[in-house]
Amino acid sequence: MSLRRLSLAGALIASLALTTAACGSSDDDGGDAKSASATCPGGKIRFGVEPFEDPAKLTPAAKLLADSLGEQLDCEVELTITEDYSAEVLAMENGKLDIGMFGPLGYVFASKRADAEALASFGDANGKLSTYTAGIWVPKDSEIQSVADLKGQSLALGSPGSTSGDALPRKAIMDAGLAEGDVKVDYAGGHPEALLALTNGKVDAAEINSQQLAVATEAGDFDESEFRRVWTSDAIPNDPITVRGDMDAKFKEAVRKALLELPPAKVGEIGKLLDVDPAGPLLKVDQTTYQPLFDLATSLGLTEKDV
Repeated sequence: MSLRRLSLAGALIASLALTTAACGSSDDDGGDAKSASATCPGGKIRFGVEPFEDPAKLTPAAKLLADSLGEQLDCEVELTITEDYSAEVLAMENGKLDIGMFGPLGYVFASKRADAEALASFGDANGKLSTYTAGIWVPKDSEIQSVADLKGQSLALGSPGSTSGDALPRKAIMDAGLAEGDVKVDYAGGHPEALLALTNGKVDAAEINSQQLAVATEAGDFDESEFRRVWTSDAIPNDPITVRGDMDAKFKEAVRKALLELPPAKVGEIGKLLDVDPAGPLLKVDQTTYQPLFDLATSLGLTEKDV
């Protein structure tokens, strides 16, 4: 192509760019205003959710929550179901997520690595903060009667970094006087997968938390009469919705306010997956709510590398 043709082509491209920009400035004032808004930085809010349930169930429930939050803030909320627990922490640390729903232990590490601040969590119909428990289950005819009996046996856990599917069962094993390696731990890839490993006879025992138990029982995927629970944890405060620490203070307060004002029907679908049914409004939480999980991480010597 000749220099003259290149010059003409360049002029045409520049002309089109100027025309497009001019059109954008007149037609997209609303978008520019949103980009400058404290409640809609950059024109959208990036929201991450941990993969604690089958994506086919989790995604629509989380999308209902995200869309409802977007309506409250008059801003698009871009939802991402992360690949695993560590991916969500890393995404917030790298500035790829503005807000995130973490498992309690995931929040501990997001707090350390991304200065994540807990804003709200799931309340029940009586206005109380909801909780759940971790559990270890075995077949009803198993000789295993306690955590100590797991020595030499196989145990399916959910995923590294999971509160109920990793840290708490490991703490129970340690408290029972068993050394690392005494139990054949198999990370199944998630709570549903750990349950399936047990029901399919692939392992001697499995972690099944109260949330997964409720979902699987309702779906007909688990028959409690065929299994026994040999250990249950203390109550764990449910998953917090958090905001990245370096976000603007006005944005943080706007998101908190919007979350607390969401109608229960808008949070109820994801609430069911957390065994909160019927759900009430989201409730205000902060780091002190989850202090037992910070203490757990310390007692187990967990670091960011463990998530």
